[in-house]
Amino acid sequence: MRRLTVTAESFPIAVAFTISRGSKTVADVVSVEIAEGGHRGRGECLPYGRYGETIAGSIAEIEALRGDLERGLERPDLQRRMKAGAARNAVDCALWDLEAKRTGRSAAELAGLPAPRPVITAYTLSVGTVESMAAAAKANAHRPLLKLKLAGPGDLDRVAAVHENAPKSRLIVDANEGWTPAIFAELAPKLAPLGVELIEQPLPAASDEALAKLARPIAVCADESCHGVDTLPKLAGKYDAVNIKLDKTGGLTGALALADAAAAQGFAIMIGSMVATSLAVAPAMLLAQQARWVDLDGPLLLARDRENGLGIEGSTLQPPLPVLWG
Repeated sequence: MRRLTVTAESFPIAVAFTISRGSKTVADVVSVEIAEGGHRGRGECLPYGRYGETIAGSIAEIEALRGDLERGLERPDLQRRMKAGAARNAVDCALWDLEAKRTGRSAAELAGLPAPRPVITAYTLSVGTVESMAAAAKANAHRPLLKLKLAGPGDLDRVAAVHENAPKSRLIVDANEGWTPAIFAELAPKLAPLGVELIEQPLPAASDEALAKLARPIAVCADESCHGVDTLPKLAGKYDAVNIKLDKTGGLTGALALADAAAAQGFAIMIGSMVATSLAVAPAMLLAQQARWVDLDGPLLLARDRENGLGIEGSTLQPPLPVLWG
C-alpha cells in the first residue's frame, strides 16, 4: 500500500519578484510525496491566485483523492479524476517520479524521450523603474537570455535601458496581460531593434482577440491564454508561440500532450515555470529539450533552494539527479 504525504512549504525569494499584478518575497508551494515499497516519488506545485488557486485549496484537492492514491491510482486515471491545475501537477509529477524509482528507468525513458541535456534558461528581471531595471540588466549582462517583466506606461524606456546595459543579451518581454491593443501597436515595431525576440501575453486572456487584427513584427507567445490542448484552437491567428507550464497543464502528462499538439499546429514552444524550487522545475527539463525558449529560472531567483537541487552554472541548468526527481 502506498503512503501519501502533502506538505505546504515556503522558500524565500532573494529579491522581491514584481510583475504587473504585484510583488512577492516568498514562494509558497505544495509538495507531494507518494511512498511505496521503499521507493518515494515527489512533485511540487505553486498554486496561482490568477487562476483562483490557493495553498489550502490545492491541498484539499489532493486530500480528496488520498484513498484512491494510496490504493494505487495511476496517471491515466488521475487525468480524469482531477482538473488540470497546480494540485494535479504535484501529484502527476510524483507518480512519474515514483514509477521511475520503482522501475529503475528514468522519467525521460518512460516518456519515450532522450536523456535531458543542459539548457540555458532565461533570467527574469522584475518590473521597476527605468533606473532599477538598468542596474539589474548591468548586473546580469553576462546572461545570454533575459526576460523583462513589463507593465505598460514607460515600458519602451525600460526595454531601452536594459538593452543599453546588456547589449549582448537576447530579450523576452512579458506584460502579464498588462498592455492594451494600442500599447501593443505602438511598442511592438520598436522592440526588435532593442534585442527583443518574443512578446509574452501582452493582452488580457479574456480580450486577446485584438491580436488577430494587429501586425505582429515580433513573435507573440500565449501564457495565460494557453493551458491545455483544448485551448489551442482559440490561439490560432493570434499567437505564434505557447508557454507551457506544468502548473497550468496539470502535470508532465498534460504538458507532453500540449507540446506535441502545439508543435503539430505550428506553434513555437516556450517552457516556463512559476517561481518555485528545483523540484518543480526538474520535470520541465524534459520539455526544455524541444523548446525554442526556456524560462526555468525559479531556483535562480530563490534565496534558498531544496537540497540536491539542479546544478546551475550561470544561466545553464543541469539535468536533475535521480535523488531530486526522475
